Amino acid sequence: MFASLYNFAHWLTRNREEAEDLVQETYLKALKGFVSFQQGTNFRAWMYRILRNTFLTSRSGLSVKMTVPLDREEDAVGLAADTPEAVLLARADQQMVQGALERLPVQFREVILLCDMEEMSYQEIAGIVGIPIGTVMSRLSRARKSIRELLAEKVRGASK
Repeated sequence: MFASLYNFAHWLTRNREEAEDLVQETYLKALKGFVSFQQGTNFRAWMYRILRNTFLTSRSGLSVKMTVPLDREEDAVGLAADTPEAVLLARADQQMVQGALERLPVQFREVILLCDMEEMSYQEIAGIVGIPIGTVMSRLSRARKSIRELLAEKVRGASK
């Protein structure tokens, strides 16, 4: 669970050190508040809710920052059969999608990450974010539409 919490925290904060601090603070709050956890409920959703609320109340969650994209060499390295051109194109595609995700407002970014990357149900997301399931579906639809528009804009700009 640590890895998935860290992944979500990193996407929210856009900074490795802040994500690590956020996850650590989440675990600390969870340990201190464990008596409030209701047996039989979704522990994973409870942890994500703590992380999200901690992020929203932190300085980093309320400020808007310019971001530096992640540049992880190991993600771009493909099979030996991949040509350098294929690796370059895959890296460019990954950076375009990542850039589009980073440009989304937090309320859209969090639902798309929880749904598509963490594979949570709409009900789990609704519990974490504290909104009705219909709002989760609406935000997810709007987030995906925004991503498509941002990517189309980027492609149009690159072809000029």
